[in-house]
Formats: sequence, C-alpha cells, structure tokens
Amino acid sequence: MISRRKIAVFLLFTCLLSYSELFAKSASEEEISNVLTSAESLFKAMKEKQYPEIWQLITSKTKKSIVDAIYKELKKAGKDVLKEKIELDCQNGDALAREYWDGYLSVFDPEMVLQHSKWTFGKIENNQAEIKILFKKSAHPAILKLFRENNTWKVGINETFGARNMMLF
Repeated sequence: MISRRKIAVFLLFTCLLSYSELFAKSASEEEISNVLTSAESLFKAMKEKQYPEIWQLITSKTKKSIVDAIYKELKKAGKDVLKEKIELDCQNGDALAREYWDGYLSVFDPEMVLQHSKWTFGKIENNQAEIKILFKKSAHPAILKLFRENNTWKVGINETFGARNMMLF
C-alpha cells in the first residue's frame, strides 16, 4: 500500500520537475535581445528608407504577400512582369521596391514606433515571439509578431497586421 507521504512527495517532485522544465524553456536574455534588435532594425531601416535591408528583416510570408500585391497591381495596369523579377527588385531595393515602400511609409511613420511608443516583451514560444508596442496616444498595444527563419528573427508585417493592402501605386 502506498502511503500518503509517498504520494505527496511524488506530487511535489512532479510539480518541481514541471516547473524546472518550464523555466528551462524560457528565453535567454540574449534571445530576447535578438528579437528586440530585429524589430528595432526593421523600423530604423524603414525610417532611413533602406529597402534592401527591410527585405532582409521581414518574414517569407510577408515577402510573398508584397510580391503578390505588386504583381496584382502591375497586372491591373496592363504590365506583365514575372514574380521572380518583382522579388529580385524588392531584394535589391530597385524601382518597384521603392514605389511599394514609399507608398507604405506614406501611411506608416516608423518614428511613431521608435520614438513615441513603449515596448514590452511579450513571449517567445518555439520559433515565434511577440513584442507589445504601445503608442503614447493608444489605449491598447499592437502585438508585433516575429518568427525565426533560418535561425534569424524576422518581423511578420503580414502576420501582425493581416493582409492589409498597403499598395499606393
């Protein structure tokens, strides 16, 4: 027969083991710093209109949605351009990328995020992280989503703000 004391010790041990596993999975200061640096670098690149750098800091899903949006707008305008050409243009910061990001930045001021918002770290789980960004005039924070791709943190603009079409051609 198992005594109550043995059951209590077993339960205590199980709880401590679970807690230690949870603690071991928590993000390191270095990992948190990497996430915050990726996000800050994106907004600084936007402010400085460093379009090739922006392209390197965003997720694959966001890149695909940008290429698709540009492609759709070009098709409407009667221009036939391959998606591969659009992606290369975005990667290099050429004319289509400049037009896209200039339109995007005409309605989004990165200075709002860099200078006029409070950042708090949300969470890191698996290959996803969140940063809460509270603009000084807002009641609720925006939850910026980041994703680890090829061992680097990338900002999910599309994943954060949905499929909003920021095309201003």
